[in-house]
Amino acid sequence: MPDLPGRLAEAVAGAGYGAGWALVGRLPAGVVRRVFDAGADLATRRNGPGVRRLRANLARVRPDAAPDELDRLVARAMRSYARYWREAFALPSLDPDVLHAAMHPHAHGVAASLEPLARGRGVLYALPHAGNWDVAGVYLVRELAHRGLDPVLTTVVQRLRPESLFRRFLAYRRALGFEVLTADDPRTAHRALTARLREGGVVCLIADRDLSGRGIDVSFLGAPARLPAGPARLARSTGAALYPAYPVFVGDAWGVRVGAEIPVPEERSRRSDAKAVQVLADAFGELIAERPEDWHMLQPIGAPR
Repeated sequence: MPDLPGRLAEAVAGAGYGAGWALVGRLPAGVVRRVFDAGADLATRRNGPGVRRLRANLARVRPDAAPDELDRLVARAMRSYARYWREAFALPSLDPDVLHAAMHPHAHGVAASLEPLARGRGVLYALPHAGNWDVAGVYLVRELAHRGLDPVLTTVVQRLRPESLFRRFLAYRRALGFEVLTADDPRTAHRALTARLREGGVVCLIADRDLSGRGIDVSFLGAPARLPAGPARLARSTGAALYPAYPVFVGDAWGVRVGAEIPVPEERSRRSDAKAVQVLADAFGELIAERPEDWHMLQPIGAPR
């Protein structure tokens, strides 16, 4: 039978995620926290490929860190990543207004970044893999509603396997109030994102890893990398305001810091795109450096061509 190990791995993963959604919201929070923390600590000790990649990425943020200091940072980052998953499994059962109230005191720069919407101008947030971006999205949807604005954000997700897991993630994020597009149909996704921004809506895109192979070479955290050009190009073509955003954990609550608007040249050229993407990379670097343990980048950032 072809690819039996791959199918078996997908089936096990699907069953594991299904069990997570079924059980986490029903178990005592303290028990769930200890289980996920223990899992993160075990993964850190095993030092698999994802953990080694996380260490290499965090070494960019803390290039002068001694080995034991970097070890502690990696351990905190793995617990932060485990917290994301722990909360993802419980999030559908949580009250969005309670999440909004808990996060609101720690949401810096959001109000200013929403001002363009009052003028009919779309807003595009570019985010690294950090904190709990789903909670940040729920917060933003509720904040839009509180301001009398259309309480919808549009985002793009990568296809997961097995298909049953992917469908569950789609349903999960749509239930949170997100308009979710799939990256495996890039033309349809691009048209929908463009329309949303031209209508004066909100788009959120993860932008610290290029998956298209057509990204822009930049200096990111002191080393060469390649980041996606999509956010800058969408902002230019639609006139939307482009902002870097960095979700974080704040004790038992959540926070986010939105940076200054990224200037996007009107000229349509790869050189102009490169300028905007470099500014975005610099903004990401500054935000990540403030709280690197909440940056969950367990994959390669992308090497330049």
